[in-house]
Amino acid sequence: MEEFFRVGVIANTHGIRGEVKVFPTTDDVKRFEWLKDVYLDTGREKIKLEVAKVRFFKKLVIVKFKGIDDINDIEKYKGKDLLVTREDAVPLEEDEYYLSDIMGADVFTEGGKPFGVLTDILETGANLVYVVEHEGREVLLPAIPDCVKDINVGEHKIIVDILPGLLDL
Repeated sequence: MEEFFRVGVIANTHGIRGEVKVFPTTDDVKRFEWLKDVYLDTGREKIKLEVAKVRFFKKLVIVKFKGIDDINDIEKYKGKDLLVTREDAVPLEEDEYYLSDIMGADVFTEGGKPFGVLTDILETGANLVYVVEHEGREVLLPAIPDCVKDINVGEHKIIVDILPGLLDL
């Protein structure tokens, strides 16, 4: 299971005092208001940063980190991810799970026959779509109750019903 979750990407600097514009990648952008710490993924290491101040501007979040007071200290991190630990992630409701926890799950048909492996999850306007590697090709399965019958995060297993037409080329 993933230890870190991405909550945003540093889009640009804001002013000269070390503030950054963050493009949020979380479902709940207001979470930045109560976030105390984030980890900056530099690509080589994860640097823990303390959030000093947050405000919202259009679809971005303006963040000031404690101890970073100059544009030159933060400018090099444009395009880098901001992460939170699993402990600081948005709490789950009953029967909810983090999408990253099912990536790589084994996919089986309702009859128990191995079907493939979940390789990606696409977010569409209507519903999620699971990309499953099946017999050397990708099969797109809509994450709807008629198709996805059960998800067992603990066993890393998904049970599906292959609806008519889903395997047609």
